[in-house]
Amino acid sequence: MTESPSLRETRTFYDAVAADYTEMVRTELDGEVLGRAMLAAFAERVRAAGSGPVAEVGCGPGRITAHLHELGLAAFGVDLSPAMVAIARREYPGLRFDEGSMTALDIADGTLTGLVAWYSLIHSPPGGLPSVFAEFRRVLAPGGQLLVAFQVGDAPLRVEQPFGHAVSLDFQRLRPERVADALEAAGFSVRARLVREPEESEKVPQAYLLASRA
Repeated sequence: MTESPSLRETRTFYDAVAADYTEMVRTELDGEVLGRAMLAAFAERVRAAGSGPVAEVGCGPGRITAHLHELGLAAFGVDLSPAMVAIARREYPGLRFDEGSMTALDIADGTLTGLVAWYSLIHSPPGGLPSVFAEFRRVLAPGGQLLVAFQVGDAPLRVEQPFGHAVSLDFQRLRPERVADALEAAGFSVRARLVREPEESEKVPQAYLLASRA
């Protein structure tokens, strides 16, 4: 299968910034009170649905995967960037991390009880959400839980030369109502929506959607 340019660009970007990015976000979750609350609600719903395996797709250095594990879930991470996966394996040697793309997950149909995409949808090109959500639905069991987090907005954010590296990438900001519509069209039932105002260095609101496979 031919790989899309957007996947190559995203992998190249995160391979370049992996070490610096890891340090930048290392303690970020500590200050995300509402984000942690949504993760806790997701974990409770997963346990009620059967406590099967849970994938974090676009796991980066593995901090959210590790947090899900601390919440009692059988969590593992998947990321497009080999450099990120290497860091995650080093940071959390007791957990599983695999290389992979959210558009073609190496996961059997209907085997997950939960899936988290924590700020990884922002790397889907415009118009790409339907195929991503179809893949999420494929790997989730009936009643499986899905949690997505993303920046709110209409225009993409262009990040150029982060940490002094000669790479650049567009980060897609999304509207919660459009994401919810795409989820419903893909066969999910949206159970909760939370939008919070920007904090500290954030420039736009942040959104969290919790859904289940219908």
